[in-house]
Amino acid sequence: MKNTIWTGLGLGLSLWVIVGCKPVRPTHDFLADNIRFAANQYKAQMEELEKSDKICIPRTVKPDGNMQYASIGWDWTAGFYPGSLWYLYNLTEEEYWKSLAEKYTEALEKMQYNTSHHDVGFIIGCSYMNGIRMGGEEKYKPVVVQAAKSLSTRFRPVAGVIQSWNTQKGWQSERGWKCPVIIDNMMNLELLFEATRLSGDSTFYNIAVSHADKTLKNHFRKDGSSYHVVDYDPETGEVRSRSTAQGYADESAWARGQAWVIYGYTMCYRFTKNPAYLQQARHIADFFFGLPNLPEDLVPYWDMKAPGIPDIPRDASAAAIMASALYELRTYVSAEDGNRYQSIADKIVDSLNRHYQAEPGTTYGFLLLHSTGHHPGGDEIDVPINYADYYYLEALARKEALKQ
Repeated sequence: MKNTIWTGLGLGLSLWVIVGCKPVRPTHDFLADNIRFAANQYKAQMEELEKSDKICIPRTVKPDGNMQYASIGWDWTAGFYPGSLWYLYNLTEEEYWKSLAEKYTEALEKMQYNTSHHDVGFIIGCSYMNGIRMGGEEKYKPVVVQAAKSLSTRFRPVAGVIQSWNTQKGWQSERGWKCPVIIDNMMNLELLFEATRLSGDSTFYNIAVSHADKTLKNHFRKDGSSYHVVDYDPETGEVRSRSTAQGYADESAWARGQAWVIYGYTMCYRFTKNPAYLQQARHIADFFFGLPNLPEDLVPYWDMKAPGIPDIPRDASAAAIMASALYELRTYVSAEDGNRYQSIADKIVDSLNRHYQAEPGTTYGFLLLHSTGHHPGGDEIDVPINYADYYYLEALARKEALKQ
């Protein structure tokens, strides 16, 4: 595995950076076995993908058993697959994965100009930013900066937030929203922080901080849990409503939403060292892992307040996101608290390895089973999903980094 280190990056920031230092070989079976499993699954998957004369990005498996591919033109999940390829390169040191990571990353080049939704941060961050970190691809830097410019067009200065969805048509329009902000948007702030580091333009950093601050003020309940959607009036900045689009109910605890918060505010603390961000990440982690109905294996139900527990779908993607976040969070707190967070993350990863991995050679090469995408919409329920694989691989890389 290429050495993963914490390194200072100017502006008082620090960041997970994966650089081409002297390789550090895995020395324990746990990591080696799971890297081998992941590589074998993705190699089988890639053999099928490469038979096509066009680039297809796996997203999930459809109810009819066929593969569903992500649309390169707009799909928010399109960046996770090339990101997983970058992690496989990092974990195996095989040039095979680097060449494929470059190919599938560069297929997303036009997405740097996408201003139609906020998820350009996911798309370009997981692909191009990882290419810079793990592949040393300096040529990718202008793409990251341009993507940050595109994302910045969605900033609403009076409200101080980045608008998530457009409301002119579709089901978003039917909800009566003016400027909806979903908690997922916290994840896209990393693109802005990175763009400031790469360009020296503090505009991106300031937008990210404004959005994080407004979300901190308006998105949370006293127990630390997060609403999914907060709708703002873009002309006055006032909060119009708090609701959900993917959780069971407006006041419920949609599991992946809580995962985005732990990860998002931990990441924001990495760049800003604002203690309020660290406190919020810890607050929601303590809330979530203190829930009395949390499954013993720590892989949550798709919504922790949905009816029918325990006989409802789990969400392995939420578990993988949380594990990855907790491995980073443990580095910012006391040894005692850090050991506690790492213990939780270790248990999640162990559960994923033991009970949620696909059987080798099955599910078109996906790694994890039992994720839930959009339960209220009846979409992607109890299936493998590419972002579950991505954060699982990231969790493995971060777990190993803590041992170096």
